[in-house]
Amino acid sequence: MINSLTLGKKSFPVNIIQGPLAGFSSAPFRELTWRYGKPAFSCTEMISAKTLINKPLFAQRRFLAKDPNEGPVCFQLSGNDEGELSKAVKIATDYGADLIDLNCGCPVKKIRKKGTGSGLLSTPLKIFALIAAMKNSTHVPVSVKIRVDGGSSDNFNAEIATMLNDSGVDFVTVHGRHWTEHYETQCNYDEIKFFVENLNMPVIGNGDIASVSTLENMFATGCAGVMIARAGVGQPWLIQELITKYSNQKFIKPSLEEISGIFLEHVEKLALLLQSEKHAIIQSRKFAKYYARDLAKRAELCNKVNVCESFVELKKVVKNCWG
Repeated sequence: MINSLTLGKKSFPVNIIQGPLAGFSSAPFRELTWRYGKPAFSCTEMISAKTLINKPLFAQRRFLAKDPNEGPVCFQLSGNDEGELSKAVKIATDYGADLIDLNCGCPVKKIRKKGTGSGLLSTPLKIFALIAAMKNSTHVPVSVKIRVDGGSSDNFNAEIATMLNDSGVDFVTVHGRHWTEHYETQCNYDEIKFFVENLNMPVIGNGDIASVSTLENMFATGCAGVMIARAGVGQPWLIQELITKYSNQKFIKPSLEEISGIFLEHVEKLALLLQSEKHAIIQSRKFAKYYARDLAKRAELCNKVNVCESFVELKKVVKNCWG
């Protein structure tokens, strides 16, 4: 059920979280999510510990920047070296992280080849050592995000659970798919429930949450909270919509005209963040279709956005297709 959430020494008024999304979860996305959705907290994109240590200018803009108007932020890190993660955690803390997460679930091949993301799940002792290094380097709650066994092993979930219970990690987010499974495969609620029942810290359930019914399915596992992911793109009000409808109250969704304004604001803030109108327009091609999910001229809009080269041109496209 929807209620307050305590993770480590931090408490939040709700137990719905906006999760990390590669290519989306920069400060403009998170600020809009906070303004319209008020999640417990939002997550950054996954950040390599090496990148965080080197702090190139693009990383400071895209990954590290926080909007003064956004709510709590969880920095999600990727790495497999205790020393590097320790340094990265200290940097993330200095940049204002309210929580810090270790990604042990990313299924992308190039991430796994580095022995990071879901590649870490085959080495529980390594995860244990990484958690210890992280915990010793910050005062904020530390978590890990994992994937489930998916039926590939009789002992996988039990071994991971035992390690996590001994690690001192503050909470765990469990995505209900094996790393080989795509989004077409239904989320495995039973395996999330296994971790809820076998871990001695709060479990956040993740996977397929986009409606009240799917929210109820996840809460049925007994998880302490839930993490919204892809469904939050293009509808930053989704978390507030779920909270309202879950309480059997009426939710008034923004009008199409209001949504077009939110979309343009998102792109404009990206341009300011990246200090590049061109790169903001390019990124907007990825999320325009989500903002336009209810638009009659959705296909036309997306086709025209894909060839836009300036913000002035983008505004004209929106005016002609969204009207």
